[in-house]
Amino acid sequence: MRLLGRPRLERAGQPLPPPQGRKAWALLALLVLSPGAPSRRQVAELLFAEAQDPLAALRWSTAALRRALIGAGSVGGDPLMLTWEDGVEVDAVLLGNGTWWPGFDGELLEGVTPADCPGFETWLLVERRRLSAAADAQLRQSAVAALADGRAGEAATLAGRLAVRAPYEEEAQALLARSLVAAGDVASARAHVAATTARFRRELGRAPSPSLLAASELPSGHALPRPAPGAAGVRALLEAGRAATGAGAIEAGLDCLRRAGEDAERLGDSALRAAASLALGSALVHALRGRDEEGSVALHAAVREAERCGDGAIAATACRELGFVDVQAGRRETAAHWLGRATALAEGDDRELAAVLGVRGMDLSDQGRTAEALRVLAESVELARRTGQLRQAAWSLSIAGRAHLLRDEDDDAEVLLDESLALVHEERWMAFMPWPQTLRAELDLARGRMDAAASGLESSFQLACQVGDPCWEGMAARGLGVLAAKAGDRRRAASWLDDATRRCTRWPDRYVWVQAHVLDAVCATGLPGARTAVAELLDLAGRTGLRGFLDRAHQHAARLGVPGAAQAGRYRAGMRLP
Repeated sequence: MRLLGRPRLERAGQPLPPPQGRKAWALLALLVLSPGAPSRRQVAELLFAEAQDPLAALRWSTAALRRALIGAGSVGGDPLMLTWEDGVEVDAVLLGNGTWWPGFDGELLEGVTPADCPGFETWLLVERRRLSAAADAQLRQSAVAALADGRAGEAATLAGRLAVRAPYEEEAQALLARSLVAAGDVASARAHVAATTARFRRELGRAPSPSLLAASELPSGHALPRPAPGAAGVRALLEAGRAATGAGAIEAGLDCLRRAGEDAERLGDSALRAAASLALGSALVHALRGRDEEGSVALHAAVREAERCGDGAIAATACRELGFVDVQAGRRETAAHWLGRATALAEGDDRELAAVLGVRGMDLSDQGRTAEALRVLAESVELARRTGQLRQAAWSLSIAGRAHLLRDEDDDAEVLLDESLALVHEERWMAFMPWPQTLRAELDLARGRMDAAASGLESSFQLACQVGDPCWEGMAARGLGVLAAKAGDRRRAASWLDDATRRCTRWPDRYVWVQAHVLDAVCATGLPGARTAVAELLDLAGRTGLRGFLDRAHQHAARLGVPGAAQAGRYRAGMRLP
């Protein structure tokens, strides 16, 4: 069954008669992609709201679909159940489960847009963006893996397809440039960067970040001759690199880590190559903005080398870091893949498992799967405390506190956020301070403690700017915008929220949850540009699996009178799994 591209049914590669009517195809997609079995009334409201007898119209389409599926599946009952015979494949389901091949490039139900059902059109728009993003994520992962394995030509081909599919995603363009450089075609990489920069300025009104230009540059050489490498020298370089990046001397630290990797390669030592690749990948992801793609290549290499030499600890950490990158970007299927591998590899290592569970909890919370997230985060905190990792405990407590805050469970949120802040102060972890401090100020804001909220947000914003973290800056600026809106100063509110949007999106490797949180505030305050923000939030939340924000986007759109938003929102709410 092919739902991507122009829909069709096939058996052994031969086409079968399609179901009659566009709404039969729409019904099929709805039943295949909904997380549960919808009632007939729910489907009728979404697909046949304009019909004189919606349930009768649904019966006709159900019968047409049943005839088309003879020998392959059946549909019926109330709620409507779709069952398959053994051996039936549905491309959209395979893609959603993490499988990808070139035929997945098509759009869901391409050319099929049933008339007179705006609720279904809204549902279809979101599903198209979700599946398109899933295909992009699989294509990206294949390209990064090829680049890490030294198959630069294959990586360039895959990255080229991704760059065409996502012309305004800067990370996709940077991946193509980096692949071309690795393949020895520096001229084409620079030409691509120049063309992309011109297109961004012409069509988006802004230049890409400096990380795109960096992707087309050759690795810097070493001016002075170096002694023949030895294992002790590689370890010394690794220690020096980690110390330098930890102290803020990022470029010097990265140079040490790259040299350690080169020397480990010359030694042919898989264990040292794994350690060097992990250190470099982690530094690129956490210490330098806009370099997650380059960091992912190094982390893929770390996994490969660690598996080669049997170092499960390095493999677990590298998989966890790759999962973190994908969680921040909202690539849910690939994040689940890496975090699943990390969990299995970390068995018996409570320190690493605490960190893996922290990232898993973040992913679940971002998706709005709050009950699951809180269970996972509680285990992370327990393991972190047991193994003396107070920073990990503070991190996981802050994510759990955010989950309670979003459910208006203020007392629970206060306890967890205060615990997180106490640990942050104890550890003198000033680079992380703005995150729990901003969330604590949001709690004060929700409770009407305006002076406390203002103090917390202003302090967080100043510290975030000192640290230079775009996520923390965006969060604090958003809070100040909401504070101004509550005080009735709409001009100041609009200024702060516009600033928050610019800050949290200025680098391509942004945290999409923060971006959605800012957009939601623009929508909720009803400021000028709210209608545009609603459309952006609907697209972002659908594309990145932010279930709670998708619900909010439907509510905002319905309030603004967007056709179909209320029906689509009710349908998704009715399909919500616990």
